[in-house]
Amino acid sequence: MDLSGKRVVVTGAAGLVGSHLAAELAPDNDVLAVDDLSKGTRDRVPDGAEFARKDVRDADDVADVITGDVDVVFHFAAYTDTNYGEPRVLFEENTEMTYNVLERMREVGVDRLAFTSSSTVYGEAPMPTPEDYAPLEPISVYGASKLADEGLVSTYAHSHGIQSWVYRFANIVGPRQRGNVVPDFVEKLLEDPETLEILGDGRQEKSYMHVEECVDAMVHVVEHASDDYNVYNLGTRTTTSVNRIADVVSDELGVDPEYEYTGGDRGWTGDVPKMRLSIEKLSALGWEPRQSSDEAVERAAEQLAAELRGEVE
Repeated sequence: MDLSGKRVVVTGAAGLVGSHLAAELAPDNDVLAVDDLSKGTRDRVPDGAEFARKDVRDADDVADVITGDVDVVFHFAAYTDTNYGEPRVLFEENTEMTYNVLERMREVGVDRLAFTSSSTVYGEAPMPTPEDYAPLEPISVYGASKLADEGLVSTYAHSHGIQSWVYRFANIVGPRQRGNVVPDFVEKLLEDPETLEILGDGRQEKSYMHVEECVDAMVHVVEHASDDYNVYNLGTRTTTSVNRIADVVSDELGVDPEYEYTGGDRGWTGDVPKMRLSIEKLSALGWEPRQSSDEAVERAAEQLAAELRGEVE
């Protein structure tokens, strides 16, 4: 699918990935950015996109923004905190949002969907983890909700003709992000440069990908993968430890804190301590990351430090 001259709906468009994707597509497409602003802010939505403040949990709101003239929906709206305090709400409302989007698409004949899933659907799997790894055994309610969402997307792809692209993300980092380890460390050290609390033992090790590369890979997959149902891992070939992230952020801020660990091999119940996705399928499609995991973290730390210090508008 050529992503130019299209009518595009992006749900969750005030979030990290959604806002960057909307900005990437807006110059060449008619983009409708949809968000209820429960987490994101209006200024994250690019000027070149039309904005609608709508709640994707509400079927009537979804009907207002997904109309028969839409060419493709990028569905990013979700609770994305893997340690969310109300797991039942997270599971029920994530799947409700995805069902509302898919059912409305079926009703009005919109037949292309791109959906953001997560590496958490794999649970604690051998690394690097390929897309065809089985069985999928998530260990968090967030991972379970994304796996349920994938089941819905698969059903509508195979039974209702909605061509779909599903992205299983590594950890995505970049400007305008909150609630991830990189901005969390920046915020903590700006408040107290002497000590830094680190969840777990600091040896957790995962793959990090900068949001700009993530968006580039997403567009590439939509434009080059042509099956009815397409599943792709998006990440880097390398990993970064939590201790390394703490070092990178400390260096960026020019501080030398004492690290204090909460203990254990993971940060919270449901945390996958080690993750690296296979990106051989993505590579075979013609896309390679330009940045390593460490480089993605370093760039994000620089951008977030400037942002949280108030040095950028």
